[in-house]
Amino acid sequence: MKHKTILNYQAVFQKEPTGGYAVWIPELPGCASQGNTLDEAKSNIEEAIQLYLEDAPDDVVREARSPREQFFVREFSALSV
Repeated sequence: MKHKTILNYQAVFQKEPTGGYAVWIPELPGCASQGNTLDEAKSNIEEAIQLYLEDAPDDVVREARSPREQFFVREFSALSV
């Protein structure tokens, strides 16, 4: 039986002004997708992650598994003039 490892990644979803959602994985450079709905974007990024990891060199996968604390989300407000 082949041993499988579950990897968890944070995804960034951005609502697009023209409709739909863009999504990317900061820990996996270049791993991005989109969808017309949040559910579609989530499904598409899950597939993109699988494809990314299938083709990624072992050192990239190892680095992506290590904790990354340089990413954080913070909301800002700005006054429009």
